[in-house]
Amino acid sequence: MEMVLQANDAKEWCYRGEGAVNLVLAYTGENPDFVGKVLRVQKVPNGSECENGYSGLTEMECLLWKEYEELVSAPTREIVEYYFVKRVMCSLLGSKNVDAGTRILVNREFLETVDNNVLCQRPSWRVDAAKVNPLSDSVLLISDHSLFPPGKHKQDFCISVEIKPKCGFLPLSEFIASENTIKRSVTRFQMHQALKLHQGKISEISAYDPLDLFSGSRDRVHKAIKGLFKTPQNNFRVFLNGSLILGKLGGNADATSCEGGKTFENALKCVIQAVDGKRTECLLDLISKTVSSSGLLNKVLEVQKLDNSDIEGAIHAYYNVISQPCMVCKQTVEDQLLKRYNSLHSISKEESLMIVRNYLIAATAKDLSMMISFRPREDESVESPYSTVSVESTNQSFDYKASFIDLDLKPLERMEYYYKLDQQIVSSYVQMVKSTQQDEIGA
Repeated sequence: MEMVLQANDAKEWCYRGEGAVNLVLAYTGENPDFVGKVLRVQKVPNGSECENGYSGLTEMECLLWKEYEELVSAPTREIVEYYFVKRVMCSLLGSKNVDAGTRILVNREFLETVDNNVLCQRPSWRVDAAKVNPLSDSVLLISDHSLFPPGKHKQDFCISVEIKPKCGFLPLSEFIASENTIKRSVTRFQMHQALKLHQGKISEISAYDPLDLFSGSRDRVHKAIKGLFKTPQNNFRVFLNGSLILGKLGGNADATSCEGGKTFENALKCVIQAVDGKRTECLLDLISKTVSSSGLLNKVLEVQKLDNSDIEGAIHAYYNVISQPCMVCKQTVEDQLLKRYNSLHSISKEESLMIVRNYLIAATAKDLSMMISFRPREDESVESPYSTVSVESTNQSFDYKASFIDLDLKPLERMEYYYKLDQQIVSSYVQMVKSTQQDEIGA
């Protein structure tokens, strides 16, 4: 008989974090089938109807993903998500670094108990936005990528870093409106900071620039990692043996304070063999060296660049797909731009489907997280199944493994939201720049 998680099993799963779509739970019990694993549990927006037993994809999404029979025929959204990772993202990012996981059946009592158990640990704004979907019939079991698999290795210490790289290139699309040309020179991440600051979602602008992380230059990658450490927000977390020691679960972390930096430095004693005050620097160097030498982000960038039209072009293909009048064209007054938009509306249905499909796949790649785990090598003469990296300053070698997580399929219905958010981000950034310039003139 297939295993089904019941209400009594919920006590063995603790809160690890969450994104917009899923809650992540880490296993704390002794069942060997679950040791070293986490569960991804589907959430549902508050106020919306909980659903199960419905077609995982909408009619239009079935048309969009018709090349993938398993996605189209999937009866629930959880199964759609599973096959999207397994069939689409694994083939693009490589199965070595992507864990599609295994579906585990659950009953409603398990989900309701989990929802109640983790309520006080979740950020309040996440609680206000969504809850565990009590009508899901399955959850996803995947490896806990903040740990190494249990085995004969005697070394207990493992340090892991979670990085959300965001979009690593500047768009060149001909469909970008003249008033939005700032998008060609300032990253989406940096512009979004202005909007988040205005909305009170962050307390200060991040020191991180995604272009540095994706550059391949050791110095620029190191600059990016230092920027992430300084202002982690929702883009940088560090775990020691699976427990968070830097950043925040499920929400934005404030800038790393002097006191927080000292606590973090002290926590690294068991892993980094450096004098006081130098351990953090050594760890950041270790991360930078691994990212720049491994080429981990090269494939991510390739997938992100499937979006070669920008949302300002893809939105027109979207209206072609849903066979509705284009709301953007109705609001466009720039003749030259309108001609370019009209060219998009004259392409075939298949071309429109490809543009939208590529945009949504790229959106997943722009929002994924990368987990890199390090374990000090016990005996360098023994061959390791893992990649290795060394830190010259401490004369240490580490095994490391890397995985891409948070590979959620973006719903087709979000296209209009993506377009409106894009316009809002640019407008907010332009306004911030104007205000800064006026303040400087006034001073």
